[in-house]
Amino acid sequence: MMSAIALLLACQLAGEGLTRLFGWPVPGPVLGLVFLFVLLTLRDRLQPHAAPVEASPLGAACGFLLANLSLMFVPAGVGILQEWATLQRDGMAMIVALVVSTALALIVTGFVFQKLAARFAPERDA
Repeated sequence: MMSAIALLLACQLAGEGLTRLFGWPVPGPVLGLVFLFVLLTLRDRLQPHAAPVEASPLGAACGFLLANLSLMFVPAGVGILQEWATLQRDGMAMIVALVVSTALALIVTGFVFQKLAARFAPERDA
């Protein structure tokens, strides 16, 4: 299981390193997951009869991490409690900012998608 955790951390480290090296606006762990996906895809292509990931040490390590995922939210909960006075004072402004920014992001994403879909759509004969 230690080798599997080492693989997960190596993928995350590679993602963090490339993100910081090139200044990409992608979180390092997300890029690390892409690396892990590529590695697992290559494994399946190079060893088509290999055991499924669920039966491997990587599957066991991931299952353990997922089973204890709720522990990862403890620091966030502690942070909320530490900043309770700030939340009481500025909570409504934060909620408005979150709702407005989310709505704007959805609107802009939809607009860009429609424009790109219209631009790259195949020509249809009437």
